[in-house]
Amino acid sequence: MPTPSTPALKQLKIDRNSPVQKRKKPWLRWLLIAVVIMIAAVMLFKPGKAEVKVTSVITTYPSQQYAQLTASGYVVAQRRAAVASKATGRLIQLNVREGSLVKQGDLLARLDASDIQAAKAQAEAGIRQAEAGVAQARVELQNAESELKRSQGLRAQGFLSPQTLDTATNRVNMAKASIVSAQSAVAVARAQWKVQQVNQDFTEIRAPFDGVVLVKNANVGDIITPFSSAAGSQGAVVTMADMSTLEVEADVSESNLAKAKIGQPVEITLDALPDQRFRGSIVGIVPTVDRAKATVMTKIRFEKLDARILPEMSAKVTILSQAVTDADQQALLAANPAAIIERDGKKLVFRIHGDTLEAIPVSTGRKIGDNVEIKGALQSGDKLVLSPAEKLKAGMQVVVTTK
Repeated sequence: MPTPSTPALKQLKIDRNSPVQKRKKPWLRWLLIAVVIMIAAVMLFKPGKAEVKVTSVITTYPSQQYAQLTASGYVVAQRRAAVASKATGRLIQLNVREGSLVKQGDLLARLDASDIQAAKAQAEAGIRQAEAGVAQARVELQNAESELKRSQGLRAQGFLSPQTLDTATNRVNMAKASIVSAQSAVAVARAQWKVQQVNQDFTEIRAPFDGVVLVKNANVGDIITPFSSAAGSQGAVVTMADMSTLEVEADVSESNLAKAKIGQPVEITLDALPDQRFRGSIVGIVPTVDRAKATVMTKIRFEKLDARILPEMSAKVTILSQAVTDADQQALLAANPAAIIERDGKKLVFRIHGDTLEAIPVSTGRKIGDNVEIKGALQSGDKLVLSPAEKLKAGMQVVVTTK
């Protein structure tokens, strides 16, 4: 076999020192440039979010259109009592608790009356003793009258001297005087018994009127001392109120006092019952001004009481220019009239859901203050575009501005 020549073998040798020739890819550069241009075009021509001002859908009441002035105050029971006893003693029985309904005369509590009962028993014994003295005096009177009758007969026959007859007569008179004295002793004993009975009644604490127990001031075992401030003692046993006398006492600024008159209709709102409106009227204006607050206390009576109304509840009152009806006190939705526009003969509002506009068809009703009644698929608290521009459409994205 022939051997390859040396020049041919040299041509087959790999030269590792020579640089590797890389293939250029010009299409990749143009692809990157095209992508950058497209992104820039998207960012340049993408529409921005429209800036809008907003207003809220609110819950209001038609009665507010008659409001003249507002005031704040508290529910107060006009008949309220800290029930105590005139007697001093240890509380041994308590029949009520907070919230108990009581009638006038019901036994609320009882004090220890063992000493009074002993004195009462002693008075009863004194009555029996005095009555026995009366009976004895009557027997003595009967004997004296019999003796006088015999003496008079004997004197008529001349067998007795005048002095003996006088003695018999004096005995009758003394017996009559003894009866009067014994009867007086009975009256004294009975009076003493009545005193002890009154003292015993003082140990029985009863309800002065129909009402509800608000506070339990003492417990069984406490010493009740109504006329003392000694440590560890209590004065009142319970505090109760007549719930039928609940009224609102509100402070009216003296500068607005001319707008408040006796008999004027009032709408009452309680913080504890914010969704409930109560009708009432002014029944009294206290004829003095609080110098510190420059206010006058005005008393407002509820037209109809509710079992949920409790003493010391915080209340807001609105003095009205005229009486309102049940329909005037029904809650409804209202909004700023500037949020309502008309397109294609229909009224609508733009509601903001997230950052997107929704077109909501609505109808309007009466005007209430600065707002107008609005009906539609809306809820209280919904955000509406205020004075929407013609370019706004449903589905557009917006951003809220405060400018």
